[in-house]
Amino acid sequence: MTHRTTAQLAFDGSRIDGSLFTSVTDFARDTPWLNTAIALATNLGLGVFAVLMVMGWWRARRRDDSAMALALAAPVGVVAAFAVAEVIKKLVAEGRPCRALPRDFYVNSCPAPSDYAFPSGHTTVAAATTAALFLLDRRLAAIAAVCTLLEGFTRVYVGDHYPHDVLGSIVIAPPVALVAGLVVRGVIRPVVSRLRAGGVLQPLLRADTAGEAVR
Repeated sequence: MTHRTTAQLAFDGSRIDGSLFTSVTDFARDTPWLNTAIALATNLGLGVFAVLMVMGWWRARRRDDSAMALALAAPVGVVAAFAVAEVIKKLVAEGRPCRALPRDFYVNSCPAPSDYAFPSGHTTVAAATTAALFLLDRRLAAIAAVCTLLEGFTRVYVGDHYPHDVLGSIVIAPPVALVAGLVVRGVIRPVVSRLRAGGVLQPLLRADTAGEAVR
């Protein structure tokens, strides 16, 4: 099947919230001074979530074995959520807004026809990180939650996704990340306990003040 045929058969998400999408892209058209900044932020913003996970790991060095296992499991949960989202994306095959609404304003160029819209991959990573951090550190999770909302808005602003693509990611990603995080924690916790007891990896897994009560 050619890319053109695939695009023709793809689900048309504009029927769900196309008018809301257009309202956001109209705002983008009317704020050209924001376009470049948000176009950069929508991709570079994912680095914020990586930093938050690193902070979670660093703080877990001063906590118990379970916390450290959760910190190490967090990236696995994010990858698992992204993988599930990619499978759903192929199954739903929702065309990008730029193909259904070609007259709207777009900050970003139109992706290839085989690059589908639902759910948003960027927002999936953001929402999954929030969920993984919720198990580990509520303060970091709160920061991640705010950043997730901002990330979702930028995805619509630049024209890459409909609002329901973002909402779908926020619904799909957290349960997957939570389950994966808890499963991986259970599997690696005994290993983490042994490595924290001594060895070359101990400084990466345990600080001098380890043993503090888990908040």
